[in-house]
Amino acid sequence: MRVAMIGSGYVGLVSGACFADFGHVVTCVDKDPAKIEALMRGDIPIFEPGLDDLVATNVKEGRLFFATDLTDAVRSADAVFIAVGTPSRRGDGHADLSYVYQAAREIAQVMDGYTVIVTKSTVPVGTGDEVERIVRETRPDADFAVVSNPEFLREGAAIADFKRPDRIIIGTDDERARKVMAELYRPLYLNQAPILYTGRRTAELTKYAANAFLATKITFINEIADLCEKVGANVQEVARGIGLDNRIGSKFLHAGPGYGGSCFPKDTLALIKTAQDAGSPVRIVETVAAVNDQRKRAMARKVVAACGGSVRGKTVAVLGLTFKPNTDDMREAPSLSIITALQDGGATIRAYDPEGMEQARNLLENVTYCDSAYDCVEGADALVIVTEWDAFRALDLDRIKARMKAPVVVDLRNIYRAGEMARRGFVYVSVGRPDGAADADGVT
Repeated sequence: MRVAMIGSGYVGLVSGACFADFGHVVTCVDKDPAKIEALMRGDIPIFEPGLDDLVATNVKEGRLFFATDLTDAVRSADAVFIAVGTPSRRGDGHADLSYVYQAAREIAQVMDGYTVIVTKSTVPVGTGDEVERIVRETRPDADFAVVSNPEFLREGAAIADFKRPDRIIIGTDDERARKVMAELYRPLYLNQAPILYTGRRTAELTKYAANAFLATKITFINEIADLCEKVGANVQEVARGIGLDNRIGSKFLHAGPGYGGSCFPKDTLALIKTAQDAGSPVRIVETVAAVNDQRKRAMARKVVAACGGSVRGKTVAVLGLTFKPNTDDMREAPSLSIITALQDGGATIRAYDPEGMEQARNLLENVTYCDSAYDCVEGADALVIVTEWDAFRALDLDRIKARMKAPVVVDLRNIYRAGEMARRGFVYVSVGRPDGAADADGVT
């Protein structure tokens, strides 16, 4: 089948490359000529493990193309995916749908014959209805269907998530559209990936509900971690204890500095606004968003406390800047709030991240970016681990201590054992674990 992917950002590029790898012919379209030129040279604008090889292979095999003009791609396509950004709108927090609606207008102007228009972007309930209205208004005689097909890709594992999904949600009542979508995803039948057909509005809400629920799990365990610190319990053991209940599950129960990234912050906020507009507020999600925002600054206060109550005039080394490992995404990363708060307190910041420093330079000022973890801790009064990159899990602790001015480590991801750190001579602070916890705590 022939596919047009409007938008060549994270979702569009990963989805387009994976569809091409299934054997479909895909054209990824983007209005940014520099991005398209880079993709045609084989330069991938985002870091996602395995994506560069996947793109190169399918370009070479003649199944994946890139363009700045959507005309030819849309006219020949069986399905046209809208995979443009839907950032939070400044001022009110609603999802900014201007890119989605502009794409709908442009698709309507050039599509030829029956066309399935698929919303891949994360959009509020009712967006598909408005896309349909826009297309109908632009082309009254058009033969088309609008489908909601939300993505469930985790940054750092997006290719595996696309090819081995937990589920595929397809929102449409149009029988012809169902057949087109079934054919697009037919290669996944061998993996027995469950396809759930729903109404369009149900599919749109499912995406937001899923992200809000996961954000709630993260925020819940973070608050339990705070309680553990007060009462002398161990959050990792609590998480194991409740995670073994298959009604709860173990995923997203790792205490840390709060959630960030391109999805959870904006999607929880958009759901809150949608619910408020509908007169049915989601109070739990409202609390989740508020608690998560507060937590990031609270982690900075934890660092200040570990440094004796003040960081003024001190150097703090920060390992990990991206919101999670295996990505270069800095959007809403906890490191942004933590570093800003420490700078407000008078600290000098040195930082290292395997992939995120280029993006971080555009978001943070007065930070010294280093070439390695060991370079980062040189002369530091404290080390803060913010992102749990694999490269940070087995550092040479003797080498780290020798380079630091003071052996203070604040581990916001609980990747080291408290007992071992104490034996190595570190002042060690973690999240939700009692001071001096035994090595039986384990490693996440």
